[in-house]
Amino acid sequence: MTFEHDLKATVRTIPDYPKPGILFRDITTLLGDPRAFRRAVDQLVDPWAGSKIDKVAGIEARGFIIGGAVAHQVSAGFVPIRKKGKLPQTTVRIAYSLENGIDEMEMHADAIKPGERVIVVDDLIATGGTAEGAVKLLRQIGADVVAACFIIDLPDLGGAAKIRAMGVPVRTLMAFEGH
Repeated sequence: MTFEHDLKATVRTIPDYPKPGILFRDITTLLGDPRAFRRAVDQLVDPWAGSKIDKVAGIEARGFIIGGAVAHQVSAGFVPIRKKGKLPQTTVRIAYSLENGIDEMEMHADAIKPGERVIVVDDLIATGGTAEGAVKLLRQIGADVVAACFIIDLPDLGGAAKIRAMGVPVRTLMAFEGH
């Protein structure tokens, strides 16, 4: 059994959630398996072992869990990227496209200094709208976005390709066909 298939077996698929025709890829089962969680984090950080990473930016909400673990592994600080209105201090904000409209995300204005090397982390990349917004937000305040990491890629939806087209390397651990 290969690493990808072993790890893939820990992801639960829920049909018709949140609406009919969608196969929801639920990583809470992966997170609940200590061996799988550890292997996922280790594999996400492997390309940057020994590199200077200043911050890991996790996208709300599962990106907080994974991003915190990744930040610990690479000895970096952690920065939450949140939905609008959730942070208590001065923020920078950006609007981004979702499959069904537009939303906004923000981070503290002082969370990253210009030139800091940052990795963006989330659980899954689908159409890439949220990840694209995060990269643009980080670049807006001067971050050097060195990579974007996701446990799951849905390649048929084109999100990883969209992020690569922005000049950001993308690291994923597994792919599921369809959406």
